[in-house]
Amino acid sequence: MKTRKILINGAGLGGLTAACCLMKAGHEVEVFEQSAQMGEVGAGIQISANAQHVLRELGLGDEIDRAGVRPGAYVFRLHDTGEEIQRFPLAEEHERINGAPYTQMHRADFHEILARKSHAMKEGVVQLNKRATHYVETNDGVELYFADGSWARGDLLIGADGIRSVVRAQMSGAANPVYTGDAAWRLVIPTEKLPPKLLEPVMSVFMGPGGHAVCYYLRAGKLLNFVGLVETDDLAEESWTLKRPWDQLKANYAGWHPIIQTIIDTADKDQCYRWSLFNRDPLMNWSTKRITLLGDSCHATLPYLAQGAVMAIEDAAILARALDVSADDAEALDIYQRNRIERTARIVRQSTANRRLFHLHSEAEIRTAFAKRDEGADRNKWLYSYNPLKVQLV
Repeated sequence: MKTRKILINGAGLGGLTAACCLMKAGHEVEVFEQSAQMGEVGAGIQISANAQHVLRELGLGDEIDRAGVRPGAYVFRLHDTGEEIQRFPLAEEHERINGAPYTQMHRADFHEILARKSHAMKEGVVQLNKRATHYVETNDGVELYFADGSWARGDLLIGADGIRSVVRAQMSGAANPVYTGDAAWRLVIPTEKLPPKLLEPVMSVFMGPGGHAVCYYLRAGKLLNFVGLVETDDLAEESWTLKRPWDQLKANYAGWHPIIQTIIDTADKDQCYRWSLFNRDPLMNWSTKRITLLGDSCHATLPYLAQGAVMAIEDAAILARALDVSADDAEALDIYQRNRIERTARIVRQSTANRRLFHLHSEAEIRTAFAKRDEGADRNKWLYSYNPLKVQLV
């Protein structure tokens, strides 16, 4: 295998996973992060089997098990009565079918696990306060330049810098996001403040009209994660840290099930976050001879399939494998994107389609839609069953 020096712009979940996969494969890696400190927002994340294969290969399975929760099932309910419309098993069944578990955990916990692993593999692998401005690609390498006047040189550059990717912007131009008409509320509530056994330990989705709410547990059941998706003309920033008034949240869910009312009423009224959701068309070409993209920088997705971070983890594993297949840099990057574009585009489009499914405006429409679709069987067939470590590269 050809050993390369690889620069990664961005120390988020995708960037750190890529760093770990690439260092495990024997490459020299440097990661650059524009923030002054490492960290993630206070929100939940779902990690299905297709990503867990990679994390277990990195030796992180036990840590993730300790930090996370394995939900018993994925349950779809009507927004007002709470009537169960469809359920498919997770927990043991998910692992039996797909070869690895389904885990829900706090994003900050997951990020910390990845950061700790990457620094154990190479002390100081992440450099902070490094805001990239542009890159220069040559025949024999790539240079990445920063706002502080410094620069770094490597054989390859990976843009793992998210929806506002500097690398993507220079490579392919602006992403041109389009507002979906939806906004997402985010709450994390200590379960000790909630009535005992308010919700069973499953992934609960309350649906319609014109919105849905997702509830699941974090940190061994010590926290409840709530994500509320609502249709609104009140356009705001695309920022996970934008606070909004509690009474707005309460009004958005008027008439919804008592469980939803209890969660909202228990929430810290000064810690209600809401951001606007934008659609971006997935890129159909995201590599040059020495530069490629990963994660949200090339296939940002709506949060209606719980696969955003999972796709980035898959990307990291396939990229490491592609670099092992070919000693030619351009060919290796072509193998990487060729084996990722179709799948990631399908996930992005399915997530967009789920937005319509979850927001149907009548009970009859919801019943009809779910009667025609077995959500669990569909996902197990093509989504969760994918193993980035073993799938044949073409």
